Amino acid sequence: MIQTILIILISVVMLVMAFVAIYHKNLQVAVIASGIISLFASVAYIFLAAPDVAITEASIGSVLTVAIFFYVLNKIRHEDIKK
Repeated sequence: MIQTILIILISVVMLVMAFVAIYHKNLQVAVIASGIISLFASVAYIFLAAPDVAITEASIGSVLTVAIFFYVLNKIRHEDIKK
């Protein structure tokens, strides 16, 4: 029973973060919101007894993707300053 409530709560937080990622004007906030979605998805996978998928989602979805997005945003800003 409590596991079902936690999964529903995690799903609601993921939906809220999805709307933040889509509708927020600041790109950094949108990238962080997408990372939070991946982090909560990995927690949901643990509750659903899929630890291998949870580890993959946490490492690639939460960490690597967000790091690459921030690297690209930083690279774009430096190119705009040079022009």
